[in-house]
Amino acid sequence: MDRPAPPLARTGTALLLAATALAGPLAAPAASASSVTTATATAPAPRAAHPRHDPARTGSAWLPYWGDVDAAYRDALRHADQLHTVSPFWYEATGDRAVTAHPGAGRRDIIRGLRRAGIKVVPTVTETLGAKDMADLMLDRRRRAAHVETLARTVRGHGYDGLDLDYERMALTGTAADRARVATGYTALTADLCARLHTLGKECTVTVVPQTGGSGRAYDYRQLGKAADRLRIMGYDLHWAGGAPGPLSSRQWYDAFLRRATATVPRHKIEVAFPGYGWDWDRTAGGRATHLTWREAEALRRRTGTAYHFDSASGTPHFTYRRDGHTHEVWYQDARGVAAHKEVLDRYGIRGTGLWALGFEDPRSWAELRAHAVRHHPVR
Repeated sequence: MDRPAPPLARTGTALLLAATALAGPLAAPAASASSVTTATATAPAPRAAHPRHDPARTGSAWLPYWGDVDAAYRDALRHADQLHTVSPFWYEATGDRAVTAHPGAGRRDIIRGLRRAGIKVVPTVTETLGAKDMADLMLDRRRRAAHVETLARTVRGHGYDGLDLDYERMALTGTAADRARVATGYTALTADLCARLHTLGKECTVTVVPQTGGSGRAYDYRQLGKAADRLRIMGYDLHWAGGAPGPLSSRQWYDAFLRRATATVPRHKIEVAFPGYGWDWDRTAGGRATHLTWREAEALRRRTGTAYHFDSASGTPHFTYRRDGHTHEVWYQDARGVAAHKEVLDRYGIRGTGLWALGFEDPRSWAELRAHAVRHHPVR
């Protein structure tokens, strides 16, 4: 959700783009990406048997391409019995007929290992074009068809199980008129792409920002819900790096966007993605926040001798500390918060969960997600 590595929307929602002039939020080193055109990204990985459907696997998770990728991969394997899908964050659409492969895209050992564990590999593709350019592309039938075929060939060329379309930049740039055209064009694009993937026996997933108030207007949930196999709602960055400190998510916010989503999208298609990270705001400097994984946040709290606080209203942990004369405020998510938030999913009958991102999270969160899965699929 300019996208230098790591891409900002995937460390938060698309809201980050608006305030940062499309600058990446994480303090991770940028990695040069290799451009690929249509189907010639890399040699295809050997095909494996299609993962067996297991209704008890209710989770999906994104796998970052930066940081300790192998640790994130091992994290997925450790929790394979809970995951039906892993989406490596591997691609950007950079034009009608081109995608850009991030470092490590198409790693055969990861693809093979995940599929041997019964996990589908459905990589994520983001976009680099703004609202006007994307609207022009999507509303032109020929350009849209070329774009769909480019994405489909990328899936076929690696033997992936599908594609996760995560186009967010277009939702936050341009004029209101541009974004209105985006909404119409994106409905057409996703309908065409999902239909094309289905002819190949592949899955089509669409990732969106929550619709609350005026946010998420570029996404027609009803139409996306008809076209896609899954609609992933990013349940994080209620407060974000470029704004005021506060919880990344809240139970009230989950209630608001699920009330709207379930009115138009079949419940079995909805997944709510939980955050496994946090933000450290320097309140004294008044600048942007720094990204922290759960592990980094907890290590910082202990190192500074700060007490753990849990905000019962939002259902998220937080703490405040001082460094070099500056006051810092940290909000993040842990297993206790996941337990609080999953109760909202239960109320709306949502069984699907997601995680941003593998290697970021409190390990105890998996037990909470397992309990949610068992609630919907009790062991007999």
